[in-house]
Amino acid sequence: MSVVPAEVLPGGSRAVPETVSGPAELGPRARLWPSLVAVYRAQLSRARVARIPLLFVATFQSIGIAVMMRGVVEGGDEAQSVVAGSSVLVVAYVALNLLSQYFGQLRASGGLDHYATLPVPPAAVVLGAAAAYASFTVPGTLVTAVFGCVLFGLPLTNLWVLLAVIPLAGAALAGLGAACGLLAPRPELATLLGQLGMSAALLLGVLPAGRMPEVIRLARDLLPSTYGVEAYARTFGPDPDWALVLVDLGVCAGVGVVSLAVATRAYRRAAVR
Repeated sequence: MSVVPAEVLPGGSRAVPETVSGPAELGPRARLWPSLVAVYRAQLSRARVARIPLLFVATFQSIGIAVMMRGVVEGGDEAQSVVAGSSVLVVAYVALNLLSQYFGQLRASGGLDHYATLPVPPAAVVLGAAAAYASFTVPGTLVTAVFGCVLFGLPLTNLWVLLAVIPLAGAALAGLGAACGLLAPRPELATLLGQLGMSAALLLGVLPAGRMPEVIRLARDLLPSTYGVEAYARTFGPDPDWALVLVDLGVCAGVGVVSLAVATRAYRRAAVR
């Protein structure tokens, strides 16, 4: 029996060349903004059921602290600090405490591998999760601020300033919370760091600065939420100094950019391990 090559037979099909002219063309890289929106929506829908009870806890905790301080502080600048500090404390509870726990558990359980397989930039994962968690603080912060103003007899005229304080202070604190969760070697340590950060925001943000020792005031200046507290507290006066308010908000924005950049770098480092 003889074997005849197929290409010499009438109507025979020729073999497909095995060589490829060049590497396959990759698809376009995922853009940051659409990826950020997609991660934000996914995180918002995922955390809505689980985080709403914790948001009530954060709100009632801040309102309880304001009521407790009412028996110590009567009015004036100290009352303004208490109301502003208790309002921003809701942001600190969610952005520092809950976000550090979330990323710590995500790293320990291998959940970062899921995000690493998605065609989204690392910055979109960190920013989307931080924005979703910060969104839950808006109603609690507004409720605490209104309750505190009524409790201490402060004006509600400039309550709209919180619309700038919440995202800027939230970005700074969320970046720190995400960095703690991603850099901590164990989820328990991430939880501990988040708790310590929230305790610092409570003690250094709610208590009036005039009653603190000089060393504690220096530590207070290092906490990014302090500038959100100061920005809101300055608006209670009859003639607020808006230049100083903008400076405080600018500090929050600058710290937010740096802390979120650190968290993004920590995410890249943790995702490739």
